[in-house]
Amino acid sequence: MSNIYDELLQRGFIQQTSNEAALREKFSKEKITCYIGFDPTADSLHAGNLVQIMALAFMQRFGHKPIAVLGGGTTMIGDPSGRTELRQMLTRERIVANGEKIRQQLANFLDFAGGQAMMIDNADWLLGLNYIDFLRDIGRHFSVNRMLAAEAYKIRLETGLSFIEFNYQILQAYDYLMLYRRHGCTLQIGGNDQWGNILAGVDLIRRLEGAEVEALTTPLITTADGKKMGKTAAGAVWLDAEKFSPYDFYQYWVNVDDRDVGRFLKYFTFLSLDEIQKLEALQGADLRQAKTMLAYEVTRNVHGETAAQQARQAAQALFGDGAASDAVPQINLPKQSFQHGLGVIELFVAAGLASSKSEARRLITQGGAYVNQRRIESIEEKVDLTDAREGFMMLRAGKKRYQKIVVDGD
Repeated sequence: MSNIYDELLQRGFIQQTSNEAALREKFSKEKITCYIGFDPTADSLHAGNLVQIMALAFMQRFGHKPIAVLGGGTTMIGDPSGRTELRQMLTRERIVANGEKIRQQLANFLDFAGGQAMMIDNADWLLGLNYIDFLRDIGRHFSVNRMLAAEAYKIRLETGLSFIEFNYQILQAYDYLMLYRRHGCTLQIGGNDQWGNILAGVDLIRRLEGAEVEALTTPLITTADGKKMGKTAAGAVWLDAEKFSPYDFYQYWVNVDDRDVGRFLKYFTFLSLDEIQKLEALQGADLRQAKTMLAYEVTRNVHGETAAQQARQAAQALFGDGAASDAVPQINLPKQSFQHGLGVIELFVAAGLASSKSEARRLITQGGAYVNQRRIESIEEKVDLTDAREGFMMLRAGKKRYQKIVVDGD
């Protein structure tokens, strides 16, 4: 498949385009430069960002030039899209630190050697703007009525839209203009909630440069049960190994709903469409092979080959003979905690497998708490040092959540 448009379309990446015929023609005739922005509002990207990251990675694999724009400037404002309230205002120092972490994560997907891809911070042109000149040169091209019609602003008007957030669309459009002028960028890609912002940039370039550039949005991904993709009961599925371990990351993907496996293989792996079609055809217990492949490929892309292999081996050990692995998440508890027996309720709370004593109590009474594959039958039970084999014990909550408890001390 020579045209990246067809690849993205078959994989489900395309929700809307400004001009499908023009974009398809551009892809077939020339190598284009495209960009996606990532605002460093946290010190890690998360699984919800993977659609955008993979879109850039596929663009590069088909010979096009991707630009990852770190929103060091726009983060100072805060994107109101998808928000019901004003984002927390971050200091410049925090934004810079967050951006450095995100740079490292994006480097796992894009090859920046020799200028094949670029990573640019929009703070380079936004932070030094002269406000009056900017309003006269750029702001005059924006209609307030049209901006208020954008879905992101319409929603926020119900709860309160600050003036600082109202500027976000203008700044994002200005990003596109600067990238067009400096790097010949003719395509902006973003989530579907960014449609209005991206079109504003297309219109600004047409007005100021007389040029036709394009917009493409990807769908907002939800799971088969309607939940936002990349969320767990404990929070976001972070790409940072310190915030969300490679083992837990692997487990998230291997336990996705059966109905999501085919879609997620197309979005989040570089497997060919022919390979994915074969995996999609698996039924019943064999579908586990497809889930394992999904989990391994996504974990390898994010955390590297070694971490992916360790996570897979740990999962195989735990679901096999119950053996432990260093890849399984663990916490250390002092030996004296077990000297006279530690109550199972306190143990499961300390291990993070229950958020409260009442939750631990429910887990145990419902038969979902295990120590070393032994089901805990009573909330009155205690665990002592005899349960620590070779200095550790394995806890399990339900069918899929494990925690290794390492006993510290002599």
